[in-house]
Amino acid sequence: MKIAVLKETMAGEYRVAATPDTVKKLTGLGHSLTLETGAGQSAGFLDAAYKEAGAKIAGSASDALQKADIVLAVRAPSPETFQMIPEGATIIALFDPYNAKDSLSAANQRKLTMLAMEFTPRITRAQSMDALSSQSNLAGYRAVMEAAVIYGKAMPMMMTAAGTIAPAKVFVMGAGVAGLQAIATARRLGAVVTATDVRPAAKEQVASLGAKFIAVEDEEFKAAVTAGGYAKQMSEEYQGKQSELVAKHITKQDIVITTALIPGRPAPELVTENMVKSMQAGAVIVDMAVAQGGNCPLSKPDEIVDIDGVKIAGFSNLPARLPGDASALYAKNLLAFLPLITDEEAGLNLQTEDEIVTAMVLTKNGQTVHERLL
Repeated sequence: MKIAVLKETMAGEYRVAATPDTVKKLTGLGHSLTLETGAGQSAGFLDAAYKEAGAKIAGSASDALQKADIVLAVRAPSPETFQMIPEGATIIALFDPYNAKDSLSAANQRKLTMLAMEFTPRITRAQSMDALSSQSNLAGYRAVMEAAVIYGKAMPMMMTAAGTIAPAKVFVMGAGVAGLQAIATARRLGAVVTATDVRPAAKEQVASLGAKFIAVEDEEFKAAVTAGGYAKQMSEEYQGKQSELVAKHITKQDIVITTALIPGRPAPELVTENMVKSMQAGAVIVDMAVAQGGNCPLSKPDEIVDIDGVKIAGFSNLPARLPGDASALYAKNLLAFLPLITDEEAGLNLQTEDEIVTAMVLTKNGQTVHERLL
């Protein structure tokens, strides 16, 4: 199969969909890879390394796409790039499916098959392909590192001849993949960490990392998880009780990391304006959900907002702030997935009934086919 990898064009996107390591493995499987020149440079992977691994380097996106069977990308290509992709080809990326109207239209015009890495099912067999988890893991780590820099004080307790510095108090809201990594990172930095989540299973996970769990543990809380493992939208009554508990807790926190997302819906509001104003000057909030409206109504995408000395940072693409590692993990997710749709004899095979593949297909033969998008 001829596989093309393009340089990402979205602002602030520094990742790449293939690394020299995955190129070497894919060429070893008999695939031909062509990368647009400079595709991996922002992530620390130079053209020379790709050539050494067996890839060809094309001078432009259009050249890289010539006769391509499969296009690998991190984010959805631009409308202009969609028009360059050979009709009938397959493109695999993180498409932000619920907000991908233009991409779906462009793909259908070219009769492209779109496969969304966000829709990788959460089953054991697909763990190595789960790009949301691999990228969220790094995002949780980076969120704490960004917070530590903005905070401007030491994270761990320090005992010196001049006096003792108290450890920072970190509150992580949402204990999914990103939240758990944020907890672990803050603990490694020496902070006193608390965390909350609406899923009962999170309590044990939070405790295992050495943090204290904060939540209203009523009957609704005990049933607050979907079949896919995501948090459910909670009732207004529960949200009110939880908000009251959080409001009392948050006033004493130095750093708050919010991670709550619900697929296909705006991010739930967790930190209200009144909560922000109750925090002490110098405190920091990192809103990891800012790209979906934010867990704090005062956060703004890719800005640091100062509210009476409380800094609210909204980073819309934290994995791209660790482009080398994020690219390496994402490229391995793709490497694990590709054997499901390719074989040595038939080449590209999308007629499979494999539950992983069928869960990820957005468009096919000029039509949008995914049930969540119809």
